Amino acid sequence: MIKEISIKKIKEEAESLYRNGDFFCSEAIVSTIMKNFEIDMPEEMIAMASGFPVGIGKSKCVCGAVTGGIMCIGYFFGRTKGGDSKVNKTLELANELQESFKNNHKVLCCRILTKGMDMGSGEHKAQCISFTGEMAGKTAEIIARELNIVNIDE
Repeated sequence: MIKEISIKKIKEEAESLYRNGDFFCSEAIVSTIMKNFEIDMPEEMIAMASGFPVGIGKSKCVCGAVTGGIMCIGYFFGRTKGGDSKVNKTLELANELQESFKNNHKVLCCRILTKGMDMGSGEHKAQCISFTGEMAGKTAEIIARELNIVNIDE
C-alpha cells in the first residue's frame, strides 16, 4: 500500500477522464482511485460502475459521482462476510461522503441537479465534470485519512 497520495492529482485525473470522454462519472472515480492508490483491483470494478452514470442507468436518481465514490469506500472498508460488523464503519464513511455532496449541492438527485440543462453538452457536462472531481477528491481524502496515507498537497 502506498504511503502518500495527491488528492489534487486524483481530482484532476477523474475530471480529465470524464472531460475526454473516456469514462462517465462513477467509472472515472473508480478508475482514478484504483490507479492512484495502486491497489490490486480487477478492472471489472470499473465495469461494475458503468450502470451508475446519469443517476443510475439514466434514471436521473442518485448522482453517479456519489455512487462511484461509495463503491470505492466499500472496496476499502466494506465487508465480504455476512455478520461482519465493519459494515457499520463503511456506512459511516459512505454517509460522510454523501453528506459532503449534499452540503455543497443541497440534493443527491441528478434530475434536480441537471434541471433545465441539455444532457451531455455545455453546462451539464461542465457540472458533471466538476462533481466527478469533487467526489473523487473527497473519496480519496476519506480513504487516505482512514488508512493514514499522507496527502502531499497539504
